[in-house]
Amino acid sequence: MKVLNARTPFHITSHPDHVKSLFLAKPAEAPTLTADSPLLPVLGPSTVLTSNGARHMRQRKLLLPSFHGDAISAYTAAIEGAITKELDSWHVGDTVEIASRMSAVTLDVIMSGVFGLDGEPTDGTPEWVLRDRLRRIVGTTTKPWFALVEQTSAGHSSPRFPLTTFTNPAYQAVDDVIRARRAVAEAERGDDILSMLLTATDEAGVALSDYEVRMELLTLLLAGHETTANQLAWTMERLVRNPEPYDRLRESVRGGDSQAEAYIEAVIHESMRNRPVIPMVGRLLQRPWRLGEHQVPAGSAVLANIISLHHRADVYPQPDRFLPERFLNDAPNTYEWIPFGGGVRRCLGATLAHAEQRVVLREMSRRIDMTCDKPEAERARLRNVTLIPTRGGRVTLTRVTAQ
Repeated sequence: MKVLNARTPFHITSHPDHVKSLFLAKPAEAPTLTADSPLLPVLGPSTVLTSNGARHMRQRKLLLPSFHGDAISAYTAAIEGAITKELDSWHVGDTVEIASRMSAVTLDVIMSGVFGLDGEPTDGTPEWVLRDRLRRIVGTTTKPWFALVEQTSAGHSSPRFPLTTFTNPAYQAVDDVIRARRAVAEAERGDDILSMLLTATDEAGVALSDYEVRMELLTLLLAGHETTANQLAWTMERLVRNPEPYDRLRESVRGGDSQAEAYIEAVIHESMRNRPVIPMVGRLLQRPWRLGEHQVPAGSAVLANIISLHHRADVYPQPDRFLPERFLNDAPNTYEWIPFGGGVRRCLGATLAHAEQRVVLREMSRRIDMTCDKPEAERARLRNVTLIPTRGGRVTLTRVTAQ
């Protein structure tokens, strides 16, 4: 595919063997294309998402423990508290936009881990101001016209006007949080991600600058909550339009079925197969590459089309149907199910995203009955690098129970 202003054509594949080849490649031979992501102007070139090579591996190694093992247990408690509070505010007859509601939930969860908060930030604190600004900004980015705001900054490593109208208040809010935390004695800071970043050093023993800390925090906050929120919106959008799996999910959760957790997992896998939030992942080839019968020259951009791969009939029979049962007894194949990407660039927060979805699905299945507000399936719309439901995953509540 020829792309306007691109030096070479984009090569697009949806073959599992090709995906495996790219994911197993040495980072120096096939670095990620996220270094040229549309998020680059907002996050800068040196975060765990936008950097390549040694910088990326260092940041990844630094952050990985915060999203695995015992850390997930702490996140799970935050998820349970956040979704319980959210569902307590719902009432029969309400029409709810799942994406925006889940965005509030997942933002509180990631903030709890990043800043060491116990529940919501206290009114008036720097963390509270940051949360408020991020919610407003993220809500604005869902508007169709926001793509025009981003256009003038495309290809730059920092934002240009009018994007600065949105980024500068967020930058200021993060800087205020960092400044307040630096004023706290190191021994009293705790073990949250911000405190860890403030004490981290590079190979030469040099600490991260406040700019670097700011951009890393924004990467975690933005990438760490919006994708999960929209994936949950897609899951609910699919469930209310597919009564059989939706009925089975609710019956298994409410009836204490021994297969309930397994079916929740199957629903998550099928939702991320059927409606992945990230449509493609890419690599920039530093040497000639063979993808099956195709010889691709060095310097080429190769995209693995996640949507097309997930809808291959030879991999997933009846690919357009929403069938969680296809994953009930079989775990997804590493190179056939790639909503989190793969290889050394696999999503850092994949385990957290899975935990959030498990808790939310369990609680919503237990306490809520929903129906679609319109019978037509919601269409997908590209927002920056993600595919979001056009109407936010809108549902109407027909049953709501107390805790």
